[in-house]
Amino acid sequence: MRTIVRGKNLEVPDRVREYAERKFARLERLLDDRTDAIVELSNESHRSATDAHIVDVQLVIDGKTLRSTASGASYQAALDVVVDKVERQAIDFKEKPRIRARPDEEKAILRKLADGTAEPSHDRKIVKTKRFAIQPMFEEDAVAAMEDLGHDFYVFVNGETEHLAVLYRRKDGNYGLIEPVLGGDYSTGRRSGKSHT
Repeated sequence: MRTIVRGKNLEVPDRVREYAERKFARLERLLDDRTDAIVELSNESHRSATDAHIVDVQLVIDGKTLRSTASGASYQAALDVVVDKVERQAIDFKEKPRIRARPDEEKAILRKLADGTAEPSHDRKIVKTKRFAIQPMFEEDAVAAMEDLGHDFYVFVNGETEHLAVLYRRKDGNYGLIEPVLGGDYSTGRRSGKSHT
């Protein structure tokens, strides 16, 4: 990491420059040699004596600039405060997940995210559970209830069989019916000959 110390309308004393370089050296464990810390010192006499010495820092990491400012009764006091701030910013920046890709690749990724064609970044999981009272009804009543709700499926107890059933809307606009059977065989049709699946 390279530390550049400069004064804004003032000459930086060697002892202050060395102090700043020592303080920023502790960030080298977090940052690589492509990182620049630009430390600018200034003095505002209209402020109170306890905060007249100002230190502005720009930390350039991977092309992104992090900024921080502190003031104190001396440059050393302000440096102590600002180095702590910058260290926290650098840790947050390094730990934050970022897309590391060339600009064209970033645009393609962002385009896919925007139009919903990006691959999911995490495993899908159940995020909501609904519980509701269920009443026996005939299939025609279940169709009417599903239409009233505007859903693509409807769970009900079949009034004829007294078994749980799932009514669903097929892509062709017709309806399908799933009738679970514990330990039973899988079938593609119904006893009446009408196919619902």
